[in-house]
Amino acid sequence: MMRQYEAAKQASGDAVLLFRMGDFYELFHEDARTAAKVLGLTLTSRDKSANAIPMAGFPYHQLDGYLAKLVKQGFRVAVCEQIENPKDAKGLVKREVTQIVSPGTITDQELLDPSQNNYLVSVLRYQQGKTKDESSYRYGVAWADSSTGRFCATAVAQHQLLDLLARLNASEVLVPQGQPELVEGALSRNTMRTERPRWSFAIAAATDLLKKQFKVAVLDGFGLEEFGPAAIGAAGALLEYLKETQKSTLLHFDRLQPYRQSQFVEIDAATWRSLEISRTIRGGAREGSLLGVIDRSLTPMGSRLLGEWLSNPLTQIQAIEHRLDAVAELFRNQKLRSGLRDYLKQVYDLQRLLARVSVGRSSPRDLGCIEKTLSHLPELKKLLTGCHSPWLVQLELDLDPCTELKSQLASALADACPPTTKDGGFIKRGYSPELDDLRSLAAGGKQWIAKYQQTICQQTGIPSLKIGYNKVFGYYLETTNTHRDKLPPEFIRKQTLKNAERFITPELKAYEEKVLSADGQADELELQLFERLRELVRAATARLKSNADIIATLDCLYGLAQLASEQSYCRPQLFEDSVLSIVDGRHPVLDVVEPLGAFVPNDTTIDDDAGILHLITGPNMAGKSTYIRQVALIALMAQIGSFVPAKSASVGIVDKIFARVGASDELSRGHSTFMVEMTETARILNTATPRSLVILDEIGRGTSTYDGVSLAWAIVEYLHDQIGCRTLFATHYHELTELETDFTGVCNYNVAVTEWDEKIVFLHKIVRGSADKSYGIHVAKLAGVPNWVNQRAQQILEKLESTTQREQQRENLKAAGPAKSSRSEIQLTLFGSPSHPLVEKIKALDANQLTPMTALQMLHAWKDELQDESDG
Repeated sequence: MMRQYEAAKQASGDAVLLFRMGDFYELFHEDARTAAKVLGLTLTSRDKSANAIPMAGFPYHQLDGYLAKLVKQGFRVAVCEQIENPKDAKGLVKREVTQIVSPGTITDQELLDPSQNNYLVSVLRYQQGKTKDESSYRYGVAWADSSTGRFCATAVAQHQLLDLLARLNASEVLVPQGQPELVEGALSRNTMRTERPRWSFAIAAATDLLKKQFKVAVLDGFGLEEFGPAAIGAAGALLEYLKETQKSTLLHFDRLQPYRQSQFVEIDAATWRSLEISRTIRGGAREGSLLGVIDRSLTPMGSRLLGEWLSNPLTQIQAIEHRLDAVAELFRNQKLRSGLRDYLKQVYDLQRLLARVSVGRSSPRDLGCIEKTLSHLPELKKLLTGCHSPWLVQLELDLDPCTELKSQLASALADACPPTTKDGGFIKRGYSPELDDLRSLAAGGKQWIAKYQQTICQQTGIPSLKIGYNKVFGYYLETTNTHRDKLPPEFIRKQTLKNAERFITPELKAYEEKVLSADGQADELELQLFERLRELVRAATARLKSNADIIATLDCLYGLAQLASEQSYCRPQLFEDSVLSIVDGRHPVLDVVEPLGAFVPNDTTIDDDAGILHLITGPNMAGKSTYIRQVALIALMAQIGSFVPAKSASVGIVDKIFARVGASDELSRGHSTFMVEMTETARILNTATPRSLVILDEIGRGTSTYDGVSLAWAIVEYLHDQIGCRTLFATHYHELTELETDFTGVCNYNVAVTEWDEKIVFLHKIVRGSADKSYGIHVAKLAGVPNWVNQRAQQILEKLESTTQREQQRENLKAAGPAKSSRSEIQLTLFGSPSHPLVEKIKALDANQLTPMTALQMLHAWKDELQDESDG
């Protein structure tokens, strides 16, 4: 037995091994110690010697719960099962590792969040050029969801890699052995990093494996040529890992989708976090994020698809309008929307059901859920007939009722299928005459045994005599010692207990063989019939997956239409130029979570006439951050094909969205709050384009006032002159408002505030013009800062404002003037400085006429001159 265990352990690598022994899963050695600590199991051993082997275990029916705990704690878990019936075993029962479960390879519904994808990601750095600088490398990235069969690949530059990983929010990431730095700083705390042998990323081996999986001679048909070998290597390594861990053919992985970044809005990791698109900053919860608030999907498939759409807003107007037309038709047609709602409430998660069928772990209940979902497809097809928007029309045409498969499943499966095959009863009576006969024989035998017990009681006069069963003796008659002398001589004694004795009779043993034989044959036949049904479903995987995708799409479109109806959203108008005009725009999250009518809407107009860069001043808590976030979120929602929270909206297509909002540090990487702020700002300044949308909040506040104002001023100039992108810049540096007079594209806005009875009232309304103060002391008072501090701060403020220092600063900034450089030049300094006399002497030199000796003498003279100046 232990030799069998050691072989299984060796095949499992670093995974915790659950070794099936009868009705228990056992763990040994270090795995037992781990299980005792993580699962709270009792640590035992079979002997008490110094060399005793530590053991721990749990009943087999508790596997799902314990498996979930181990995986959640970041362990890989290997499950070693008995692969033959103990009754048929000659000697030791054969055992085999049937699956290795890790965070990125889970397929069991009980271990997954139904509303989000569970991605396994693979990353490969591939050198394309001869030089070894960063520009010569491409990063192949592949990702897959084992529970749905979604499989994608791409190749990106290094600066895009971290952003892509942030959006995927992977459960597990594969990297070549010895290269953990590839994903350093990109993984969340809960993401497992797995190093794989470098040979599994080899391009030739990966190509062969992918061709074999998809049954093609070449991979050209998948459109991966533009990504080069990097994407192939990453995809091959991922598929190899799945085959190793799932121990199955992975039929639900039937295509590899190319991911082209140019088709989607680029959103970096900082922006993803700042805008709380899929998770809140505090707590990392889905609830309270944009995704959590706008999701009106009725199926897990629709929720997952909406998450993908939010992760990848579109950049092509035609594709966006395609979605908007479908949403608009559902928005207008309440009867169609109601019909869809009734249908979607009755379907199951077909994508994940098919994945379990594909890997051979589906249950009778899974097949029953597939049958019930298929039974509603004709009514869905009928419901979509007569739709006008091109996408809804196409979805109706593509929907395949799978009538023959549905009929076979309906005729075979019981109405209420059990979650396992153990207890039988999942094949409907009438489907298999042979099975019906065996069941009747088994049922008749049991009835005979009950009648036989009654007969023996009457013949012997022992009313307490009963018939029992165990695996050792089979069926037996049991009576107490008080009545044993009443039994006839043909009764054969088999076992003596403390107060009773057990007997058998030839007649009882004869019927026992009939009953047990019929029972066993019925169970075996039922399993065979179930496997045939599973093969039928497996053969129809491609058709069923297409239907699942259609249902997910319809659910997603329904949800967006329902949201628009509930919240009075409008259809955005899309343009190719850089316009952004929003009337009565609302923050999509606060619009839902705040009481009705509590949120104050605001207008936004960014164009050549109204200015492309808006400087927004005003006090804390007045709503500056909320306002700039809502503009970015409205643009994002428009480009996923959603209606938006506004009275009207005109959105020029955005290629990238950048948000630098809030303060955070990265102490583990040695980065202060200000360093993180500047790093993220640098990313914006280096990669934004004229079509980008940039929102910045309180840039420069993490350093001294002069440094901060200088940086903020220069950043505004750069965004205006060098990039020319649509920008909302919220700040407390009122000095920056002077820029409006020097730059035609800069416009001042502020959050309206009313002072009343020594108090301030936030109106949360964005109006033209600049604020003259920030009301910081008022806000501190509202936050509960002690009165003494507030009063002292007011005295200091009045003293500072009574001096001419503030006005002098403004004059200095005005004197600096706008940068004189063209777009091809960069203004390196904010404040000019008078030229030094020595500089003028150097300018006047004719270097071509200088001898070495003359140059040396001049250097000595200049050095003395500077020394005299310093001493003076």
